[in-house]
Amino acid sequence: MKRSERNFIIPWIVLFLGAGGVRAQEADHELVQKLNNPVSDLVSVPFQFNWDNGVGPQDDTRFIMNLQPVVPFSLSEEWSLIGRWIMPVVSQPMLSPGGGTAFGMGDIVASAFFSPKKSSGITWGLGPVVSLPTTTNPLLGSGKWSAGPTGVILKQQGPWTVGALVNHLWSFADTGDPERDAVNQTLLQPFLAYSTKAAVTYTLNSESTANWEAASGEQWTVPIQLVVSKVTRFGPFPFSIGGGVGWYAESPTGGPDWKLRTVFTVLLPGGK
Repeated sequence: MKRSERNFIIPWIVLFLGAGGVRAQEADHELVQKLNNPVSDLVSVPFQFNWDNGVGPQDDTRFIMNLQPVVPFSLSEEWSLIGRWIMPVVSQPMLSPGGGTAFGMGDIVASAFFSPKKSSGITWGLGPVVSLPTTTNPLLGSGKWSAGPTGVILKQQGPWTVGALVNHLWSFADTGDPERDAVNQTLLQPFLAYSTKAAVTYTLNSESTANWEAASGEQWTVPIQLVVSKVTRFGPFPFSIGGGVGWYAESPTGGPDWKLRTVFTVLLPGGK
């Protein structure tokens, strides 16, 4: 190839590759915004790994792996249904002196959010939540069918996302020992996220639970977490990977003091 031909072709190759990189970065930033929205038109399959430290009388570590698929369905031109599942696998140490350890699947929690496709700045979704007593180990589940309402509301402006998810569960049927405590539990999940153009997101959130059947002073579990994540690609396939640390501002006797978290999320962009 002659020098004059190289001088003509090489700048076009560089320009093409650079434009492709810009397009990929823009696409990843859009994926980040959708990933920060629990009721977006994005199919995602997060694998969340948690290490709760300081559990039980010997300050042991509890491991929880949550598989949390999120799948949106188009119901009409105006409405979508977003299905969310949480399927936990738990390795639990002794929680009290003389107690036992446990390993297995916990109770599955399924939520369905009915959400309008168009919004005027505020995005929201409402629907039912159901807890399925799928565990065979009484140390890892409630032993009861539970259900209640759930909702999410959020606002995205520029790089910021702020919002909250909430649900409440009441038990309505036993699957085992009828003497076990009834389920009367609230989940509060406020979140604040900041995303950069490089598809990096800094998220501050809490996944607080209140067990209203517990004794006074033993009801609340309040972790405060900071997670950093990045959307990237394996060839043409996008995914998110992240990690963070959390501190328990409140927990019942024998509950954890702090935690570590890593998250790997498969992303499947779709359309509402």
